[in-house]
Amino acid sequence: MPTTSARLLALLSLLQSRRDWPGGLLAERLGISLRTVRRDVDRLRELGYPVAAVKGPDGGYRLNAGTELPPLLFDDEQAVALTVALQVAATGADGALADAAARALHTVRQVLPTRLRQRVGALSVTAVARPAGTPTAPVDGGVLLALSAAVQTREILRFDYGTGSTDDRPARHAEPHHVVTWDGRWYLVAWDLDRADWRTFRVDRITLRPPHGPRFTPRPVPGGDVATYLTGVFRGSAGGSADWPCRGTVLLDLPAATVARYTRDGLVEEIAPDRCRLTLGSWSWVSLAAAVARYDTGITVVGPPALTEAFALLAGRFTRTAAGRVAAGERPGSAAPALSGEQRERGEGVVPPQQP
Repeated sequence: MPTTSARLLALLSLLQSRRDWPGGLLAERLGISLRTVRRDVDRLRELGYPVAAVKGPDGGYRLNAGTELPPLLFDDEQAVALTVALQVAATGADGALADAAARALHTVRQVLPTRLRQRVGALSVTAVARPAGTPTAPVDGGVLLALSAAVQTREILRFDYGTGSTDDRPARHAEPHHVVTWDGRWYLVAWDLDRADWRTFRVDRITLRPPHGPRFTPRPVPGGDVATYLTGVFRGSAGGSADWPCRGTVLLDLPAATVARYTRDGLVEEIAPDRCRLTLGSWSWVSLAAAVARYDTGITVVGPPALTEAFALLAGRFTRTAAGRVAAGERPGSAAPALSGEQRERGEGVVPPQQP
């Protein structure tokens, strides 16, 4: 028979692996009697583990959540996955979240067995963020937890939104649906009750006004899921579509392999050794034309006509710019679409054109 301490660790590991365990099955798995199982469960309770008895024909036990975090057991794969996730969080997060992840990573590494410490030590992960025009604002972990809790309990939120003083602004009211991260920033996807429309709020600009409001029945997210909806929002599409609002096809006088190296979100098809067809999307026709022009080669527009018109507009604009003048009555950048209310609220500015 294993020692009491080894038996307790084995019992704890089993209780963590599934929700309910019949007492007889635990006894069988551990090779002990039901009486010994009951005694070991009592010992775990004395150590602070909230093991509850489950009523039923067979009886059984369940490891519930407690008021404090007790010691946990992880198998080798779970321990490696946990350290990798903490490395990414420590290098990719901001502010208090990054500090907390770094401290948690240090704690986990201290208690890893030698065999696992060597495996994890050989894997060094560095999360490199895409350069941004403005630094990402730190996010309060408490706000993230409060927003996530409201999503789970389906409670209407009251909050101030903005970067400056909000004393003279009315509180916002929204039904929270998802807390998401996109390109290094945290967002709340919610139904804005004041505007009767979907909105994407930056979490670093949210100041909660507790208590939260009444419960609500969740609405379906446009597009069917939050990933599709959010992709469409940041691409400037409407109606929950994740596709670009403008998509066109051109022929380029370059090998397909060369174009493919600089095309992240497009279809490249080979026509001849030094010629290919490129289908690409963007947030406006002018930005799409500009993105294609960056390939610095001969271009033939296949369609649609709006893309040809965008090239003509850019050609005239560039000609006037090279000559040192702007046509009377044309404001520079006037071909860009006006920002939507949601884009202004997110503070993102104009969605940038795709970079080749």
